[in-house]
Amino acid sequence: MNKPLIGISLAILALFLSPHATAGETSQASHTLTAVNATMLLFAGALVFFMQAGFALLESGMCRTKNAVNIIIKNYLDTCFGSIVFFAFGYGLMFGFNSTGYFGESFFFLESLETIDYNFVFFQFMFAATATTIVSGAIAERTNLTSYIIVSMIITGFIYPIYGSWAWGSSHDSEGWLKAIGFIDFAGSSVVHSLGGWCALAGIIAVGPRVGRFSDLDNKPHAIPGHNMTSVALGAFILWFGWFGFNGGSVIIASGDIGQIALNTHLGGCAGAIGAIIAMRINGTKLMMTMIVNGSLGGLVSITAGCASMSPLFAIITGLIAGILVVKADSYLTRLRLDDVVGAVSVHCVSGVWGTLAAGLFLSGNMFDPNQIIVQLKGIAAAFLWAFPTSFLAFLIIKRHIGLRCSKAHEQRGLDYSEHGEDGYPEFRDTQLHRDAT
Repeated sequence: MNKPLIGISLAILALFLSPHATAGETSQASHTLTAVNATMLLFAGALVFFMQAGFALLESGMCRTKNAVNIIIKNYLDTCFGSIVFFAFGYGLMFGFNSTGYFGESFFFLESLETIDYNFVFFQFMFAATATTIVSGAIAERTNLTSYIIVSMIITGFIYPIYGSWAWGSSHDSEGWLKAIGFIDFAGSSVVHSLGGWCALAGIIAVGPRVGRFSDLDNKPHAIPGHNMTSVALGAFILWFGWFGFNGGSVIIASGDIGQIALNTHLGGCAGAIGAIIAMRINGTKLMMTMIVNGSLGGLVSITAGCASMSPLFAIITGLIAGILVVKADSYLTRLRLDDVVGAVSVHCVSGVWGTLAAGLFLSGNMFDPNQIIVQLKGIAAAFLWAFPTSFLAFLIIKRHIGLRCSKAHEQRGLDYSEHGEDGYPEFRDTQLHRDAT
């Protein structure tokens, strides 16, 4: 930095800190700080929104060509529908005045909010959309679009904000019950990721596996590979990039703590990829790019809860274990004949549960405190007991009264053709359209 710039910076700092500053100068400094905080939060929210592009690329790449348009439009529309529902009900349930500790009771349709609160509202809208998008990839390639949109609105407008009110609903002079007992989930390993993962698990059980995924003759799984590994990798890089806004923005105000949060986030993602490699080597399998990518995402999920409260060394340990768990969990789900197209349950649910526990285990200044660990376990159990049965019931009701799954013929033709009349890759029409599911 050059000397004139240093001088100007020191002069501005002295102006703000001077005890002789006039009322006008103090007011101007306050407005400047408010503007800086607002800009930081809006930029972080935009980064989180950009993660939707990452999800769309990664999930479409892990699907077959005949379903590329369908999975992209699901990611697109769950943001659109979900934002409207969160505007109407979700934000109020999550952050409204909470007299019971279980749900908010005000700010529906954002009524009575101050203008300055809209910065926080915008940021939280992006989080709500992320929780729902987790489900879309797990139940891809065989789920009706209409049914999926209904489920996504239930998650965004009801399931997600209720649990969020328990863990984060501490604004406007009230607290959620988990927040009140000291539950640590800084940016959402449980609130966003494991909750979305539990909903995804309910979905893959309710909708069933894709045609051809598991054979009834030899009782063996048959791989259905995605069509575009370049898209998968690019989507993962975008998600990683957006995660800096996801975790860093959760500080809410511009602060020096953001540096440690961003560093821990990055280290968790790096260690997650390495953990996945270690697990695949132990299993004696080839190093699959999709598993390495999912390992890094699992590491990012796991560090989300404790990125502000653990040292970089333990961020690495947290991410490393998450990467191993992602590989092990994916194999276990396959043995259970559960068809998760993108590995959403192992990445978001399993890693989210581990990351929430790790936030209590590796809490700086109070490591391995049994009381904190018990609180973390209560939060983990609450996420499961709320999200899984509620979402499973929603899936079953939709399955019975509307229809959850597309027909076998439409699944074989591809949902791009049957639901949208568009092809993501029209030059492949002659060879891909009307092919069997595999």
